[in-house]
Amino acid sequence: MIRVVTTVLVAVALLAVSMPAIEDARAETTVERIGTQADRIERVAGETTANSVAVVDADLAGRRSMIVSAPTGVAAAPVDRIALEKPGDGDAVPDDRAPHGSVVVAYRLRHSSTRAVAIPPPTDAAEFALVDGPIELRPDGETRLELRVVDRGGPTVRIERVG
Repeated sequence: MIRVVTTVLVAVALLAVSMPAIEDARAETTVERIGTQADRIERVAGETTANSVAVVDADLAGRRSMIVSAPTGVAAAPVDRIALEKPGDGDAVPDDRAPHGSVVVAYRLRHSSTRAVAIPPPTDAAEFALVDGPIELRPDGETRLELRVVDRGGPTVRIERVG
């Protein structure tokens, strides 16, 4: 009986000691996965710009659809909020710290402050535009985005949430 109690106490103590390290690993994994999603958006925007001609009418513009997903599961830290926004729109990144014409993936992990990953425009001449302001992404699943190349005084990658 004493051995069982001692074993349980040792197991509980080891679990209590290891929990902060597990939480840190979950947070690092989540940050890495969000960075990967930002890289995917940048890559798709670049492909869309390279393979399309900017036109004034958005309905005629070349477009690409993509699905972005917030990290979920046992290995990911809980995400309270994740959104695409222009620098300076939220409290994540001020205007002067992100490239002109860029967007950021702003996110907040549970019990943490807001952070952001900048997505630079696909070319020096292009910039991003978000349809209907900041685009809130689903923190617990997938969000479909549509990217179109339009002419707004220069090539602009217009990002819109679909559905």
